[in-house]
Amino acid sequence: MSENNAAVRLKGISKTFGHVAANSNVDLEIRHGEILSLLGENGSGKTTLMNMLAGIYYPDEGEIFIDGRPVQIRSPKDAFDNGIGMVHQHFKLIDVFTAAENIILGEEHTGMRINRKETVAKIREICDKYGFEIDFEKKVYDMNVSQKQTLEIVKILYRGANILILDEPTAVLTPQEAEKLFKVIKNMRDAGKAIVIITHKLQEVLSVSDRVAILRKGECVDSIATKDANEKILTEMMMGRKVDLNIERPDPVNPVKRLEIKNLSVRDREGNLALKDVSFVANGGEILGIAGISGCGQKELLEAVAGLAAVESGSIEYLPSGADAPTELVGRNPKQIRELGVVLSFVPEDRLGMGLVGSMGMSENMMLKSYENGNSIFLEQKAPRELAGNIKEELEVQTPDIATPVRKLSGGNVQKVLVGREIAAAPQVLMTAYAVRGLDINTSFTIYHLINEQKQKGVAVIFVGEDLDVLLALSDRILVMCEGRITGLLDARTCTKEQVGLLMTGGMEGGEQNGTN
Repeated sequence: MSENNAAVRLKGISKTFGHVAANSNVDLEIRHGEILSLLGENGSGKTTLMNMLAGIYYPDEGEIFIDGRPVQIRSPKDAFDNGIGMVHQHFKLIDVFTAAENIILGEEHTGMRINRKETVAKIREICDKYGFEIDFEKKVYDMNVSQKQTLEIVKILYRGANILILDEPTAVLTPQEAEKLFKVIKNMRDAGKAIVIITHKLQEVLSVSDRVAILRKGECVDSIATKDANEKILTEMMMGRKVDLNIERPDPVNPVKRLEIKNLSVRDREGNLALKDVSFVANGGEILGIAGISGCGQKELLEAVAGLAAVESGSIEYLPSGADAPTELVGRNPKQIRELGVVLSFVPEDRLGMGLVGSMGMSENMMLKSYENGNSIFLEQKAPRELAGNIKEELEVQTPDIATPVRKLSGGNVQKVLVGREIAAAPQVLMTAYAVRGLDINTSFTIYHLINEQKQKGVAVIFVGEDLDVLLALSDRILVMCEGRITGLLDARTCTKEQVGLLMTGGMEGGEQNGTN
């Protein structure tokens, strides 16, 4: 490794939580003037490793060198003092403060009042240098996700960071916002900053990074110059074996109307109108992808269909197989919907908050779907145990046993448990919200395969996703939403990512475009 240009050198870094080794003897170099992508399966130790650089964890073994100097980083303050800043997936901003107030928050002063004019001038200089766009007087609660992320990056630059760590930076950005972010990141690299990006999106790795480091089971197994890599090479390095990266998309066979939404309006938990006069049809035997910036109404749409959100106006008509007339779902709660014989499976965005009980094991979480079917005060446990065992085996869920609390499993394994349970209910409509968010490539493809299996069984699949490349490859039609409204209905086989991105921001006239009911 070249030590002359090394901003950070990690030597023999290990970190254990109980009996689980999150990182084991990791050697890694982060260089000035370079964008390093950190890749690995869920649970491979990427975020834990970077959290040790950011002062959130302290290594059990090993050494950290900053510009050749040995350092000890025991807190986020130590990290800042050594020029290290990390932007986490969940932003650490004060909603009621302005952008400028958030940037200077926590800054040390010697009893003198802050010169606001000088502070804003310094922030503006940083923005002009790298290409950021910030309204300094705007409150955080009025910002979209992209603006909040920009603010987080400017905040750590203002505090003197020369080494920046970005954890899943494009998770909820449109393609246009991601492209703008990449330009800024490259400007920072060209100015000599050392940048680390943790991401699961291989297309982004190849488009923005200079070098890729691969973690597998807590160890750094290899690194490669991005110019020498492609998706297949990176995936095989991550997995340690050959992987087929093709997402199947069989043509729909005899699609049949299963769900018809008519002029649906729904308020969110704060009383704001989250869905505004939404109408569309979901057909059995097809995958209807839903694209939109986080918070544009997808969550409320799925919750309304599942009976989890109150409908202000409009109708949700469900036509089960063999029925002569549709059943109206509006006004019924989830229990009433089940009693009507309507089979809806709902994989929510918050898998441990809404989908599973973290303190329960797999078999107990299976039981949650069937406890009302018993005729005794004693719960029937054999079938849930068998189902849990089947899911563990077929989906390769990594868990000590089916009684282990699911909160102790990695995100990918939690998602396998949830999706496996929902599909086992033999749904006629399967709704998923961000089914592969933050999941490694292997787990993601397992879930894509499961979803396609359901489509081929005649299930109407509604797939809310954030990775447009996946939406375009997996879906038959794509419904695009912006600020609670439908802005377009596209044929996923012929539309482009740029078209979808423009519709997501309301920058293009929508209506029904190359889509079919």
